[in-house]
Amino acid sequence: MRIFHLSDLHIGRQLHMYDLADDQRYILKQIVQRAHELRPDVILIAGDIYDKSVPSGEAYSVFDDFLNELAKISPAISVMIVSGNHDSAQRLQYASGFLEKHHIYVAAKPPADADDYLKKVTLTDECGEVNFFLFPFIKPGFVRHLFGEGEITDYESAFRKMLEREVEKGNLDYTKRNVLVAHQFFAARSSSPQMCDSEQASINIGGLDKIDTSVIKDFDYAALGHIHGAQCIGEERFRYCGTPLKYSVSEEHHVKSITMAELCRKGELRIEEIPLKPLCDVRRIRGTLSGILEAAKDDAGAADDYVSIVLTDEKEPYRPKEVLSEVYPHILEITIDNSRTRAIAGALSEAGGYDGGKMPTPVEAFREFYQLMQQQQLSGEEEDILAGLIEGVEDETD
Repeated sequence: MRIFHLSDLHIGRQLHMYDLADDQRYILKQIVQRAHELRPDVILIAGDIYDKSVPSGEAYSVFDDFLNELAKISPAISVMIVSGNHDSAQRLQYASGFLEKHHIYVAAKPPADADDYLKKVTLTDECGEVNFFLFPFIKPGFVRHLFGEGEITDYESAFRKMLEREVEKGNLDYTKRNVLVAHQFFAARSSSPQMCDSEQASINIGGLDKIDTSVIKDFDYAALGHIHGAQCIGEERFRYCGTPLKYSVSEEHHVKSITMAELCRKGELRIEEIPLKPLCDVRRIRGTLSGILEAAKDDAGAADDYVSIVLTDEKEPYRPKEVLSEVYPHILEITIDNSRTRAIAGALSEAGGYDGGKMPTPVEAFREFYQLMQQQQLSGEEEDILAGLIEGVEDETD
């Protein structure tokens, strides 16, 4: 059984206000091309299809075109989808009955009552049946009503009890070949997944949403979503495939790919990563303004990349973005790293906050910043103007 494992498409996402629709169409077309070439039996998408719970019309169009292109491949490739924490279960579930007639299986909502169970799809190869269990994203409160009082205390107990429920029903038999598709934060006792900036906001502080991989130890393969860097966790058969595109500068050195898993007889698994080439890369550039401009002459092929630039000039250039934009039109950010900015960072670190560590007010924070930058204090009149501006903004947002 040949499996393409994808996740975290985040269709509709922006990168520092740049629209990524063309980049996403390009990479999804590449995935379709690889499906034509390698003919997987099934494509698994482990959550976060969209970046927002209310996707734009264009985001719907991008994903619809992807599914339509996959549907043209003959013989048909089954597509199985679970919801992620960014997805709206109601919207993703729409027309799921119709889609199943076209070999597209969607599990967006957890079981709702005592007679409802996880979606199970069975495919057959030369070695027999393979059962795919589609486990949509859950929080403990989503499934607590299915169990007795006190049984569900956290994410891990919720996930474990849901799987035990499938076994008790006779729906899940671990002597057979079983594949789990899920979008949760899994970690092994010996190691936790490596994370990057683009998914940090989705992970609860303190690991409250962490689920140990011992909960899924009897599955032959776990196609996981939620973490944006491709990696196995604990064992080779428990895998995050990562995002197909780079969604933060912290992913600069990621090699994005399709994870291809091949299930043979029970207990036999082969993994291969099929590299994906983006329309525009994401990378950092560091150096003086003149040095970066000179290097750009030999960098024409990468001029459209999304770049984060660190300028190291001791004498800071005037309006550097205007100059740099002529050679790098997709500038994500420009920061300065020189003796002055390092001194400011050191001074702020030593200050340790205001009034015993309390969060400063906007006026206090700007007062400190102004003094560090200008080496003089705000005048009383300037403070009054600043306070008035901040008050006006706060009124607008109330």
